Amino acid sequence: MVGIVLASHGELAGGVKQAAGMVFGEIEHVAIANLEPQEGPQDYRNKLDEAISSLGNPNQLLFLADLWGGTPFNQIKLASEGRTGWITVTGLSLPMFIEAYSNMSSLESAAELAAHIFSVGRQGVRISPEGLQPKHSARPRNVSAAAALGGTGKLPEIVWCRIDSRLLHGQVAMAWTKQVQPTRIMVVSDGVAHDELRKTLITEAAPPGTKANVVPVDKIIQICKDDRFAGQRLLLLFENPQDVLRVVSAGIQIPLVNIGSMAHSAGKTMLGSAVSVDRDDVAALEALRDKGCEFCIQKVPTDRDEGLWNLLAKTAIA
Repeated sequence: MVGIVLASHGELAGGVKQAAGMVFGEIEHVAIANLEPQEGPQDYRNKLDEAISSLGNPNQLLFLADLWGGTPFNQIKLASEGRTGWITVTGLSLPMFIEAYSNMSSLESAAELAAHIFSVGRQGVRISPEGLQPKHSARPRNVSAAAALGGTGKLPEIVWCRIDSRLLHGQVAMAWTKQVQPTRIMVVSDGVAHDELRKTLITEAAPPGTKANVVPVDKIIQICKDDRFAGQRLLLLFENPQDVLRVVSAGIQIPLVNIGSMAHSAGKTMLGSAVSVDRDDVAALEALRDKGCEFCIQKVPTDRDEGLWNLLAKTAIA
C-alpha cells in the first residue's frame, strides 16, 4: 500500500487530516509533518524523517505538500533523492487528500496516485456564485447515455438508500459515493424541494463527476418506475423513515436502509451518537421491516453496524 505524508507550514497538514477523519473515521497509513514558526530546515527534516519512519519507510510514498519551493517541499525533495517511488504533489487541500486516501489501497504506486489526484485538486477550487467561474475550469458534469429518453424496458437501480437528517454532506459526498459509485445522488424531501436556498446548497455539495438532484417524495416514486432513467445508479437520501416508507409502500423495492443520522429534538430518544427516534419513527421503521427492509446504522462505510433493533430493545420507546 502507498503511504501518505502531509507536509505544510503551520497546522495545515494536521488540520487536513483531522477534517478528513470526520469523513472517514480513523485515518491510517498517513503521517503529518508541520513546520512551526520557530523551526529551521534541519528541525523540519528531523520531523519529516520521523513521519516517514512511522510509516515504515515504504517503497511507495506520496507526499502532499502545501507550497512548491517552501521548506517542507525542499526537505521532502532532499529526503526523496534516489527514491523513485517517492512522489510529491503540492497544493495540499482537503479535497485532494480525501481523493488520495480513498484510492491509496487500490492504486499500486505513488506515481499512479499522484496522477489520479492531480485533476481532483484543481476541481476542488470553485467559485460561488458559479457565474464568476471561468468556463474552462467549470465543474465536470456527469454525462450518461442512461438519461436518454425513449424507454428501454428497464428501470433505474437504487444502489444505496440512506436516512440522514443532514442529507448531502461530506460523509455522503465522499465516503459513501466512493463506496457505492452512483451516477446520481437524489435528495428526497418535500420540504427541501420547495426551498430554493437549501436546494442550491445541496446540489453544490455534490462531488466532482456526480450530479445531485432534489426531488419531492412523489417525484422519486415516478422516477423509480420510469424506464427512461434505465441505467442510472441512484443514491437516495431521506431525512426520515416516514418518507422511505411512502416510497416502499408505493411499490419501490429498497431491501437495505442505511441510517447515518437522525437529529435529536424534543420528545426523541437517543439510540446512539447520531441517531434519535420517537414513536412515529419507530412505527415507520417497524413498518419498513414488515415490508422486508433491513437496516444498518453506519455513519461511514468503515464503521461497524450498531444494530438498530438491539439499540431499540435497550430503550423504553420500542
